[in-house]
Amino acid sequence: MSSRQAIQGLAPELLWQRFYEIAQIPRPSKKEERITAHFEALFQSMGLKYSKDKVGNLVARVPATRGRGKAPIVVLQGHSDMVCEKNRGTEHDFDRDPIRLVRHGEWIGADGTTLGADNGIGVAAALAIAADPTAVHGPLEILITVDEETGLTGANQISGKMLKGKYLLNLDTEEDGVFCIGCAGGMDTAGVFSVKNTAAPSSDDHAAFALRISGLKGGHSGTDIHVGRANAIKLLARTLHALQALSPSITHLQGGSKRNAIPREAETTVVFPTAVIEKAKAIVARCEQDFQNEFRTADGGVRVSLEPVAMPASVFAKQFAKKVLGALLALPHGVVRMSTDIEDLVETSTNLATVVSDEKILTIGTNQRSSVESAKRYIAASVAAGLKLAGARVTHTDGYPGWQPNMQSPLLEICRSAATQLYGSAPEIKAIHAGLECGILGGKYPGMDMISFGPTITGAHSPDERVHIPAVEKFYELLKRVLDALSR
Repeated sequence: MSSRQAIQGLAPELLWQRFYEIAQIPRPSKKEERITAHFEALFQSMGLKYSKDKVGNLVARVPATRGRGKAPIVVLQGHSDMVCEKNRGTEHDFDRDPIRLVRHGEWIGADGTTLGADNGIGVAAALAIAADPTAVHGPLEILITVDEETGLTGANQISGKMLKGKYLLNLDTEEDGVFCIGCAGGMDTAGVFSVKNTAAPSSDDHAAFALRISGLKGGHSGTDIHVGRANAIKLLARTLHALQALSPSITHLQGGSKRNAIPREAETTVVFPTAVIEKAKAIVARCEQDFQNEFRTADGGVRVSLEPVAMPASVFAKQFAKKVLGALLALPHGVVRMSTDIEDLVETSTNLATVVSDEKILTIGTNQRSSVESAKRYIAASVAAGLKLAGARVTHTDGYPGWQPNMQSPLLEICRSAATQLYGSAPEIKAIHAGLECGILGGKYPGMDMISFGPTITGAHSPDERVHIPAVEKFYELLKRVLDALSR
């Protein structure tokens, strides 16, 4: 089945057509030039005036439906980039290849890669509204930001004069029937080590193996951090720790790929004396069994493998390897504190996200989130302290602010009323433990009333990502009702 066949017959037809078009164009974070050019050509074909800033953010201005020209301007906002993850063995070049859409019952997914419904579906909905003759609305501004996934660059660098809207509808939430009114702020903390190598042992009495952790679900380091999934880097460190009695040498530590994704895979090269290989295999098998037992409900597919490879020319010096392994074991990962104000909301967390090494440098990357600014700074300092004790040079990003909930928001009341009429019951109002651009945009445009909603998307930031087809239709109908109500 082709990608076009996967969306055939789906409603709303215009939204799915726009999503299909978006999926055909590579759009990794920081490489949005082609998708931006596509949007510009689309705006021109629709006769819409638009502007583009120096980083590539786009704002298209959509005239009001007849009779609604005096309504306040509403901003429809989404981001153009996507997280690029694929399964081991999947042939896909995210810089060149289109996403291959696949339909499974009531779900649209991708063939072994992330889907890009985060946030392609939201952007597609905004573009569909601009051309939908059945949509009734006041004047609109469609804001499409760049590089949301790896630094919120577009939102951070947008000018405070680019928008004129009174209300902003962020279309980047992933749960049907839910309105988001707040989010966590975040920052990254990295530890950089100067690699110290020594010659590898003789292959006459030693053998080299690739030690790999695989089969994990991964997921979003904000919205999935509390569900108890395994971290591949942590499991690799635990396996190496279990092997220490056999005096292994290691090199080429690699794990994770994105600061905002829970690591699904990790690996290293391990060198053992040939006399202890069978013992090593037994320890690895026991670790796999332990991990499968620990994570049998949340992440039961974990695999720990030991496969022969060529002997490397060098390995990490013993003391250097000890410090790095100690850091990986000691660094916190997961929920640090739950909110005492909002039920079931993670307040503060940290993600041990990546480890990557070459001949000279080994870098451990982490990501901290909190809806409380002081708590965010504390957990970042805690992670930094652990890295410094291991001898790393530590760097922090500037981070981004959270978005403080406002239960008295007039926009919230209008959206709640529209959703209640559509669903027959009141929607859920919540804050999320993830970074939305609303926090930054709210600082750029003080007084702008904001809310975020979208259809059900599961497995975001992983190859398991999929979007629920019936939820997309409900989401689009809700968006139309909200815009109609705001234009009255």
